[in-house]
Amino acid sequence: MHRVKRIGILVERKKEDAVTFRKLRLLMSKYGFSILFMGFELWASFAAFFWLNRWFPHWLSVAVIGLLYVTTILAIVNRNTPPENKVTWLLIAVIPVFGSLLYLMFGERRLSKKEMIQLENMESMKFREDNSHQLRKELKQESKAVYGLVKSILSMDHNADLYNGTASTFYPLGEEMYAQLLEDLRAAKKFIFIEFYIIDEGLMWNSILEILEQKVKEGVEVKLLYDDIGCMATLAGNYTKRLRKMGIDAHKFNKVIPRLTVAYNNRDHRKILVIDGQISYTGGINLADEYINQIERFGHWKDSGIRIDGPATQAFTRLFLMNWYINRGEISDFDQYHLENQTRSGSGLCIPYGSGPKSIYQMKVGKNVYQNLINQAEDFVYITTPYLIIDYDLTEDIKNAAMRGVDVRIVTPFVPDKKLIQLITRGAYPDLLSAGVRIFEYTPGFIHSKQMIVDDRFAAVGTINLDYRSLVHHYENAVLLYKTESIADIRQDFEGIFEVSQEIFSDTINPTWYQMMIKEVTQLFAPML
Repeated sequence: MHRVKRIGILVERKKEDAVTFRKLRLLMSKYGFSILFMGFELWASFAAFFWLNRWFPHWLSVAVIGLLYVTTILAIVNRNTPPENKVTWLLIAVIPVFGSLLYLMFGERRLSKKEMIQLENMESMKFREDNSHQLRKELKQESKAVYGLVKSILSMDHNADLYNGTASTFYPLGEEMYAQLLEDLRAAKKFIFIEFYIIDEGLMWNSILEILEQKVKEGVEVKLLYDDIGCMATLAGNYTKRLRKMGIDAHKFNKVIPRLTVAYNNRDHRKILVIDGQISYTGGINLADEYINQIERFGHWKDSGIRIDGPATQAFTRLFLMNWYINRGEISDFDQYHLENQTRSGSGLCIPYGSGPKSIYQMKVGKNVYQNLINQAEDFVYITTPYLIIDYDLTEDIKNAAMRGVDVRIVTPFVPDKKLIQLITRGAYPDLLSAGVRIFEYTPGFIHSKQMIVDDRFAAVGTINLDYRSLVHHYENAVLLYKTESIADIRQDFEGIFEVSQEIFSDTINPTWYQMMIKEVTQLFAPML
């Protein structure tokens, strides 16, 4: 008994030491320097303003402050952004001087001249497969509502298209997808594209890297794109150099440099892996050991992924190359990666799509797809999300679905990865519960899956959380499934989740007054975080 206890203590200490090591590595790295430099830059901006103020006449100082205040208010009011975002920034703007400076530095994302050219080039490239028109025509005859949903996606994301002749395989756990992924990588002949938010050295990534190194030697082209902030605490700052020495064309997305900019909000949260233009993977699973339960961080890690085999992989290929272009500034010959696909048996349609910040995407694609699915539901809507921080209109859509008799269920984690975020998530429960929405918390640990199923006809699996970061700021992706065989597996996964989850009722969670205050304040500022 004592021995088991000692082992448990040692395991916990090992976890704490690992966390401490990550924090120290982060502090001592270029990222730590960048954060300190940006803090200094912010302080210097404030200091310079007040220093100059000493040399101005009093009336001129008042006039400058007044002009800054009015200009900031007008800029916020005239922004094409949700009302809750405007309200948040208006509250900040009323702070003299500080509010205007903070908005100038962090409030509005403006594209550079280079980015504008890239955007124009991307908008000029609209892809449609040879049979796309015929499929849409047939879909319109079958159901105008479904046709409208697909048409909406295609109009918001010019990279997207709908595909038949594609097999989709759903994986309810990361470790199940991992085994098949290794097998597919070993079979690669032409190219491998990898785009992930988090990569961490360990069993999962090291085994993948070993295969990639071998594939490069065999003449397979390997491109790798990972988010710089996402991997800030997991990979060394010069890790891309190490990979390039292996022959892997590796780069960081939105690389961190010491400058104050709102652009750091626009992270690459996508998870895309493409093999030979034939097979692709996506879902919530990053390339780190906790995602395959090789290590334990927040109890059992529940995640999901999907494998696409067939023509629909072409959309994921384009989606990867688009972000490669945004980050690298060099357009690839897309046609060279549009290889002849082998069609696979299977019913239904697959629609891979991307989502991202303005001005790259004019609409909130991920949010609009979720809303359209919820509004079309007649029988049930089941949702898993690690975070539940949603705006007014999405909340109303969910509530309205429940009030018209749809069985709406949302699953969130019982064991959080961020306690403050869980506090905000639980703060959303009462309003939803009052409308008849059923809420569950995944008791075994942390659920990271981002999936939705509607009426056993539709399902969406991808990277898009139900929070502001995913719905507004981040580059995201998902695949919409319509009447595919894999939807039955997703339904079965949900049934298994409900069995091990605790249902939440109005009296289940009783937060204290200070917890409610923290929740209200953080929820107020959520749109700008």
